[in-house]
Amino acid sequence: MKFVGRPVRQFRRHSCYFAMLKVEHLRLVIRGRSAIILLLLMLGLILLLAGGAAMVRGASGIAEGYGVPPLVVGLTVVAFGTSAPELVVNVLGALEGQTELAFGNITGSNLANLGLVLGSAAIITPMSLQGKIIRRELPLLLLGTTVLLSMTMDPLLRGEIPFIDRSDGLIMLLLFGIFIYLTVTDFIRQDHDPLVATFDGLDIVSHAAKGTNWLLVGGGIVGLAIGGQLTIVHGSSLAESMGVPPVIIGMLVIAIGTSLPELITSIFAAMKGEADLCVGNVIGSNIFNGLFVLPISALVNPLMVPVGGGLDILVSLLFAVFLIPVFIFGKGIMNRQFGVLFVIGYIAYMAFRVSTT
Repeated sequence: MKFVGRPVRQFRRHSCYFAMLKVEHLRLVIRGRSAIILLLLMLGLILLLAGGAAMVRGASGIAEGYGVPPLVVGLTVVAFGTSAPELVVNVLGALEGQTELAFGNITGSNLANLGLVLGSAAIITPMSLQGKIIRRELPLLLLGTTVLLSMTMDPLLRGEIPFIDRSDGLIMLLLFGIFIYLTVTDFIRQDHDPLVATFDGLDIVSHAAKGTNWLLVGGGIVGLAIGGQLTIVHGSSLAESMGVPPVIIGMLVIAIGTSLPELITSIFAAMKGEADLCVGNVIGSNIFNGLFVLPISALVNPLMVPVGGGLDILVSLLFAVFLIPVFIFGKGIMNRQFGVLFVIGYIAYMAFRVSTT
């Protein structure tokens, strides 16, 4: 019996050893695959940012060649160009059914703009908010975010799965049309506003030849298309390999990546003392994301609101609400204390979202 039992025990030990080797090999394969997916995702984000920047430079140069004023270029071409990565990612995500990733990209981008971008800029230098445009756009941002929050809560109150359908998208696009109308009429009146003067002094156009500008636009569109596809495919793959919901990848990785233009623009504006441009960039980008990018995505494919999505919108609304005391009690000055609170609040909420998934 001893003679028979010894080979059996040895066989079992060898089987356990080989099983452990297979498990360790599988772990290494998964880690290697995740690293490759992450690299491809980063490549997609780089192509998105580079494509958006190239398209802005080329389109600005073309517009200048046709005699379009720099102010109009800044409020149209540049505003669209900085949000082009979010638009491309969301439209492609909606087309491919990755609605959680698309939803997380918008809510995460808006949270990053208000908490991380605006807070970081205020930490660099206190910002004096004097522009009439900022005072007008902040209520519009509050209104748009409140409407979006009510749309996500309405099906839930009826006992249905929360989603943003095509009719919701049309309503938000109408609000975006009102925003554009108010912006255009304000500039037609040519009231004095520090933000207007700031735009007039910006060097946002490409002074290259017309053919080069068209190449920049074409190359930018190609970069956006390829980068968007890489971001959607490998963003969902990364979520699957890490075992987390796609909305978390959208909020943390993709949203922060696509918010880099706003972060860089706002930090440079803060360093130059152009506070109105900094805050206007953030608020305008959030309005564009919430009232244009998200509705366009919903028109392509109704967006299911993921678990915690309503809370994400509510926190984004609270960040915007917290700007009101700056006007009331801070005399229009967002100091470093406010900036630190915004950044800490953003980091704390992101940590909470990750820990509760």
